Amino acid sequence: MFTGIVQDMGTVRRVDRTRGDLRFEIQTNLNLQAIPPGASICCSGCCLTVVEKTADSFSVDVSAETLGKTSLGEWKEGTAVNLEPSLKMGDELGGHFVFGHVDAVVRILEIRPEGDSRRLKIELPAAFRHYLAKKGSVALDGISLTVNEVEGDYFGVNIIPHTWEQTTLGGRQPDEKLNMEIDMLARYVTRALEVKSA
Repeated sequence: MFTGIVQDMGTVRRVDRTRGDLRFEIQTNLNLQAIPPGASICCSGCCLTVVEKTADSFSVDVSAETLGKTSLGEWKEGTAVNLEPSLKMGDELGGHFVFGHVDAVVRILEIRPEGDSRRLKIELPAAFRHYLAKKGSVALDGISLTVNEVEGDYFGVNIIPHTWEQTTLGGRQPDEKLNMEIDMLARYVTRALEVKSA
């Protein structure tokens, strides 16, 4: 489990396609001494398992299932990756509960300045419209964000300068893809209401 507060922006150092699964080696400034093999790291919204590590990098295996449900299939050497190690008891919960289970790959429709911030307009697939609400939470590429508006086939988020500079969002352009995870609380509330009305 994670919080959606990115702790480092890593870089894909190597892509190994010679295995049964795809393996990525990711360079990072995270304290890898505190992260043992088998631990989970949220990598741009995907919960992945550390299978190997060096002093400044770790490797993860990515299955065909994950590649089919996320944007990871587009990663190549040099791709920037948002990183967050899993929560430990007593850690501050600065964002919201993020599980690293991607619900959909969505596109950026528009990026426009708004004061010192940026307002992003993100496509919203019909199957997920009932899960998002104004002032609710959503995770995009592993970043905990507040939903500013929900309008039919899109929703909006405001990105403050710190988040723009310290995450991969600062390098994004319209029409690029993001991994979206809806808020688990919204999922369970919606399910409870569906069961109650059935």
